[in-house]
Amino acid sequence: MSAEPTQADAAKPAEARRVEARQRGEAVRAAKRRPFPWVKAAPWLYTIGLFLIWEASVWLFALPQYVLPAPTVILGAIIDYWPTIWTNSVQTLYTTVVGFLMAVAGGLALGLLVGWSRFIYAGLYPLMIGFNAIPKVAVVPILVIWFGIGDVPAILTAFLIAFFPIVVNVATGLATIEPEMEDVLRALGAKKLDVMLKVGIPRSMPYFFGSLKIAITLAFVGSVISETIAANAGLGHMMLAAQSQFNVPLVFAGLIMLAVEGIAMYALMAWIEKRTTGWAHRSGMAQGN
Repeated sequence: MSAEPTQADAAKPAEARRVEARQRGEAVRAAKRRPFPWVKAAPWLYTIGLFLIWEASVWLFALPQYVLPAPTVILGAIIDYWPTIWTNSVQTLYTTVVGFLMAVAGGLALGLLVGWSRFIYAGLYPLMIGFNAIPKVAVVPILVIWFGIGDVPAILTAFLIAFFPIVVNVATGLATIEPEMEDVLRALGAKKLDVMLKVGIPRSMPYFFGSLKIAITLAFVGSVISETIAANAGLGHMMLAAQSQFNVPLVFAGLIMLAVEGIAMYALMAWIEKRTTGWAHRSGMAQGN
């Protein structure tokens, strides 16, 4: 009886067997890419676990609020100071997003320029590395002298700190074009601009969108740095004022709001990356399936 299915399978046309094998393979790969339910719930489980351990540690070791407030105390501070927290959160988000968008536009343009020419790459890259090595907190006083206290220093600090990773990733994407492919395209009559538009830019897009996830988080860092030095509003300014009053729960409430905004913007950049360059990722985790 076991020989009958084998004979039936052998009688099938070769093309039909190949189609069935391909379908089975696709089904297996789709099953492997599909994450378990607990994988999607992992961020929430880890976050809840962290706060539970935090709360228990504070009460177990009897830590005073000025050292480490418990999550329940921080939640109370968020509720009590919500109008102030909301206003300053919106301000920080505004300066961060504006600086980030400036970094995206400038970083993409300069990255394409640096990747276009080896001469430009050799000349500008050391300068960019040197400037990126300068702590941006040292640049804020200069921005205050030029533009005064307000939104502009925060926006420019966010721009400066988020600019470099975008430039580097775009230039790296252009540099990954295989010389053999470029030689073949040139032999077929393609000009350097054609190679850039048809191959270089599409090749660099995964690098570009991947850099956005790094740049948006760095932009938050730049905004808060400036707000703690040269601003009249924003979460950085609010936390500095709370620190001067020894209101430690409000300081931690500001940190929590910064984390929430950073995670939300990171998730947005990851969603954009998945929708635009999902073809460049082979693993199910990268594609978010």
